[in-house]
Amino acid sequence: MSQVLHTPPAPAEAEDDLAALAARHGLSVSGARPSLPEYVRRLWARRHFISAFATAKLTAQYSQAKLGQVWQVMTPLLNAAVYYFIFGVLLGTKHGVPDFVPFLVTGVFVWTFTQSSIMAGTRAISGNLGLVRALHFPRAALPISFALQQLQQLLFSMAALVVILLVFGVPVGVSWVLTLPVLVLQFVFNAGVSMVLARIGARTPDIAQLMPFVLRTWMYVSGVMWSIDTMLDRTNLPHAVKALLEANPAAIYIDLMRFALIDSFHADQLPHHVWAYAVGWALLAGVGGFIYFWKAEETYGRG
Repeated sequence: MSQVLHTPPAPAEAEDDLAALAARHGLSVSGARPSLPEYVRRLWARRHFISAFATAKLTAQYSQAKLGQVWQVMTPLLNAAVYYFIFGVLLGTKHGVPDFVPFLVTGVFVWTFTQSSIMAGTRAISGNLGLVRALHFPRAALPISFALQQLQQLLFSMAALVVILLVFGVPVGVSWVLTLPVLVLQFVFNAGVSMVLARIGARTPDIAQLMPFVLRTWMYVSGVMWSIDTMLDRTNLPHAVKALLEANPAAIYIDLMRFALIDSFHADQLPHHVWAYAVGWALLAGVGGFIYFWKAEETYGRG
């Protein structure tokens, strides 16, 4: 009687058989990156989680301090006071700048929004590995929620900013409605940059130690404590340097907010095509940062 020998399937054939079996029963690879439209759909479905997470983080931020949420307003105000003394008084940058205190406080508040969003985004994945590994959700929800948290904090600070504007004689104007599109564009820009750095920080956590130095340098060239327009009129900088200063996204959003709120800050102090710059930076950072983050979705929390 002859004996039939069965040759075991090759590894590649076995993998194909397993893949076909999984597909037949509706199984998919755990943690696989979804398509971009599906990823957007899943992210939108978790919009309530993003909002609740941002609010919870904001509430817990100063929960151990006796003054609690008052520090949301006090922190940028104290920074503005320090900058006023060092730059406005000692270095004399307030000369030739009308309404310097409103000018400075507006710059500090708007810059803090960008700075805090980026710093929080850098640690969005690396600082929340327990959450990332325990739950299944679009990881972009984390950097976006941190940017939303900083937007909520800015809105608290804006109440103090309005008081400062009125105290220093800045009248309420129709142009104040421009703060809404400026904040929307800046939020999209901040969220996009946060997602870029969240991906980098997930792989290289040391980037969080470098970012304070990068952000400090960026702040000094963004006209937070001094007027870019006045400085460009008084110096003979190369044209390329002037173009870079005027196209700086942080300076763009700061100056647009000053134009919206301060009546002595005129349109001729803004760069040419300033709204095109603002929209362009928001789209470039927001869309580009989102796609860049999505491409590494399956790697977050591993290793």
